[in-house]
Formats: sequence, structure tokens, C-alpha cells
Amino acid sequence: METVGDPPSAAPDRPRRRLHVLDWIAIVLAVVGVLCVLTGLLPRADAEATVRRIVPILIFLGTVVVLAELTAVAGVFDALAARVAITARGSFRALFWLCVGFASVTTIALNLDTTAVLLTPVMIALARTLNVPATPLAMTTVWLANTASLLLPVSNLTNILASDRIGLDPVPWAARMWWPQLVAIAITMLLLWWWYWRPARAGADPFVPPPPYVPPDRLVYRTALVACLLFVAGVLAGVEIGVASAVAAAILVAGFAVRARHRLRPALVPWRLLVFVTGLFLVVQTIGRHGLDTVMGALIGADPGAEGALRAGAVGALFSNVVNNLPAYVAGEAVIAADRHTQLLALLIGTNVGPLATPWASLATLIWYERCRAAGLTVPLGRFVATSAALAALATACTVAALLVGPGA
Repeated sequence: METVGDPPSAAPDRPRRRLHVLDWIAIVLAVVGVLCVLTGLLPRADAEATVRRIVPILIFLGTVVVLAELTAVAGVFDALAARVAITARGSFRALFWLCVGFASVTTIALNLDTTAVLLTPVMIALARTLNVPATPLAMTTVWLANTASLLLPVSNLTNILASDRIGLDPVPWAARMWWPQLVAIAITMLLLWWWYWRPARAGADPFVPPPPYVPPDRLVYRTALVACLLFVAGVLAGVEIGVASAVAAAILVAGFAVRARHRLRPALVPWRLLVFVTGLFLVVQTIGRHGLDTVMGALIGADPGAEGALRAGAVGALFSNVVNNLPAYVAGEAVIAADRHTQLLALLIGTNVGPLATPWASLATLIWYERCRAAGLTVPLGRFVATSAALAALATACTVAALLVGPGA
């Protein structure tokens, strides 16, 4: 029985879609990574250790994107979008606050990648439901997915690495980071409103709230909702994130296999993300063996005070946008003494708040691009880079300053 969406048709063959620039970046990175191993620049044992380390990340990325894609088809995002719009009661300003709060809480309680995967389609569906510009809502997702990822260890994969290094449990971690997190969100809100929401307000305020959404297939809708809730519950319960996403995706795939098998297609698997991440780690590890660690040490320095913290934050943000925040954090952590907790947390701020200016700066930003592309939303790259770079610079500097003067400094 196939009840979700239109049945496949016998339309004429479509022309092949050209590879996107990000497709080429992923392919080139993978080829370079393999060449590093084959030429001996990266020893085979080190490469195997790297691949074993990132397998859980790859499992999470592959399964959570499938989960999000099928959840969108089932209508869950449309239903959530309608509920948010109804709650705002026609006020564009109220809609702004609701979207900011939704994105912040999702990132803090779950993690930034979950926000990028699950919330991006909600925002895009919400904009289309209200007939308002989608870019402000989409930018809210990607910016807060990064800048709201400081408060808890679970909020970001880099936080997990840092909390293990420092030895802080979630409550002491939150006590140390709540003030920097508040500053980062406040600056993000200010720039979101000024650059994206305020210009769109003239033609969108007030708006007419939509009626409650009715899913096309209630059984598939409920299956998708249960799968997402199980994923969230698993993450909150401490289940390994790749296991939680794989189980949730398997449940939803089974539901679609019964009710809408034609929706299950190989294109659901995000091959670009998987290839990109694998190639990225191999290349960055190779560069680290041949001088990157030395460069990072010279740039970050050994000052234990404010200068060292500001330098660590700036270097973390810069390298995150050049390569990616995960390898940037790992490279920076390797050159910071274990007892310099403030400098390490400043590096963390740079790699969490700063990776916004390039599509590959964080996995969340890359996933966000994937979700926007899948939904047919094109965000002008020039404007994205300019505004995101300004936010990254301002928010990183102010958040590191907050770390230096806040509780526990």
C-alpha cells in the first residue's frame, strides 16, 4: 500500500543533475586523503585508527539524515510549522522569539547536528506555510545550531572531547559556561533581527496563522513522530548517538516499506557528507603530522591569561572555517597544557561559535546546506559568508570575554 505522496510516474528521462561545488569538494578531499595514505604521508596504522574513530560519526550522519528526510515526507515538520505559526498569533516579532527559543533549546538539550537535521525543514516549511521569506528562518537555524552549542557537553561533539579533557560533569560544565552561552545567543539574536528578520518584516507582519496541519497518512505520520521521539529520548538517556539515530531511522524505514515503498531510494543516503568527513579527517591528520601542530602551537601561544584565551578563540574560529571545527579543536587541544582550562574553553568557543563563514566549517553547517538544498531553498552564498563571518568574529570575541569575567573565571 502506497499512500504517502504521489505514485511514481512514467515521465520521460530527466537530464542528469550536475555535481554541486560541495560534491566536488567532498570528492577531492576523499581522493587527497586516500593519496596521503597510499604515498605514506599518513601511515596506514594512523589512517586505520582515524577511520575507526570517525565510524560512529559517519553512522550518525548517515542515519540521522535518512530519519530527517523521511520525517519530512511524513508531514511531521509541516505539522510542527503550523503549530509554531498558530502560537505566534500573527505577530512576526513573536514568531522571531519562538524560532530563536526553539532553535536554542533544541541545540542545548540535544546537539547542533540534530538541530540542523530536524529543525531546518521545520523552519523552511513554516516560512512556506505563512508565505513569508524562508531565508530569515533558515539562518536562525544554522546560526543558533552553532552559537547555542556551549551550555552542555551533549550540545556539541567538541564539548564531549573538552569535558573529558577537563573532567567536568554536565552541572559544573553548565555553571562555568552559562554566561558565555547567554552572550553568544544574545549577539546572534541581535544580528539575526537586524540583517534578516527586520528587512523581511514589512511584507510579513502581520501574517495569517494557518489551520492545523492534517497529514496525508496518519499511520506514517505517527511512526515518524515516534521515531523522532525515540531518537530524542535516546540522546537524553545517554545512548550513543549513532545507535539512537540508527534505531530511529530503521523504525521509520520499516514504516515506509509497508506504506510508501517508492519513497525509499538510494538518494536518501547523504554520500557527500560521509565522503567529506572521511576525507577531511585523513587530510587534516596528515597536515598535522607535517607541521600543523607546530603552527597551532605558535599561533595559540602559551600565555595562561586573557591574551592566551583570546588567541585560542581566534585561532579556533579561523581554523574551523578553513578546515572544520572538529579537526581544528583536536589540533588546538594538542598544543594546550592540560591544566589551562580557561584557554581550552576559549578554544572550544572559537570552534563552536566561530564555524559559520564557510559551508564546511562545522558538520551542522554542512548538514544545514544539505537540508536547504533538499528543500529547494537557495541562500545567497555571498551574503551568507559576509554576515556569518561578522557574527563569528563578534560573537567569538565577546563570548571569550564573557568566559574571562564570568562565574568560575
